[in-house]
Amino acid sequence: QLQASGGGLVQAGDSLRLSCTFSGRTFSTYTMGWFRQAPGKERETVAVISWTAGSRYYADSVKGRFTISRHNAKNTVYLQMNSLKPEDTAVYYCAAVPSDYSGSDHLRDANEYDYWGQGTQVTVSS
Repeated sequence: QLQASGGGLVQAGDSLRLSCTFSGRTFSTYTMGWFRQAPGKERETVAVISWTAGSRYYADSVKGRFTISRHNAKNTVYLQMNSLKPEDTAVYYCAAVPSDYSGSDHLRDANEYDYWGQGTQVTVSS
């Protein structure tokens, strides 16, 4: 099970850190991803991190502002979001898949993920 938390209402330029805890599985053998979906828009891949954090992917829209990290001993993946913009407003989901992300296009698509959290709302006001 995946449990995401940390969302909220902030102003443009503020920061938030999302957390997602994955229980019931061997967390260290799962690639973790953060995805988001805004009203009326398709789900977007935000960031992906490999088993040992050796490979990471970021969407162009968040590159340089967001950082994905993981703490395998705590079964937790994080998304540090800085310099938030109104266009970052969305429901953010964490997801997991039992394959290792190597830095290629593989595992950048939400459809490849097997386990999903319930989502946490992030709202950025201008």
